Amino acid sequence: MQKLTDLRRHLLSRLPELKQNPEQLLLFIERGHLCATAHYSRSFEYRYTATVIITHFASSLDAFTIALFDWLRVNQSELMTNSDKREAIEFEAEILDNQHVDLMLQLPLTESVTVTETDQGWQVEHLAEPQLEEQLPSDSPLTLIDNTGQPITTWNNHGE
Repeated sequence: MQKLTDLRRHLLSRLPELKQNPEQLLLFIERGHLCATAHYSRSFEYRYTATVIITHFASSLDAFTIALFDWLRVNQSELMTNSDKREAIEFEAEILDNQHVDLMLQLPLTESVTVTETDQGWQVEHLAEPQLEEQLPSDSPLTLIDNTGQPITTWNNHGE
């Protein structure tokens, strides 16, 4: 499941608390399906619900949500653009105290895999998702600030 590995990398690069404490971020799959394409090929698709858990989180939930949506915009854009799927992201939160929360999200994800025969054997390729025509500026750093004007976190689209 390449998307989960990529999502982990993305969140760790954008949220300083998770970068410093990566053990707070748990990702796994609860329910999944393997779907054949019914063509004369070995290509297939993974369809699964990814569970993302962040434990004892003290940072901004808004910053987490913006980072998640930035990732979804590239990796599963129909969750944002298809009105039938806009409510497909589910979450639960347990408020631990005035500063900490345990957060759980469930994301329906798909990964298309093509398998083609070559002279050397069978080549497996995870296909990139179709991209939205209008992307956010890629070279502009994004600084999130709270309602007092204090910076929460800063990143650019390269995870720096």
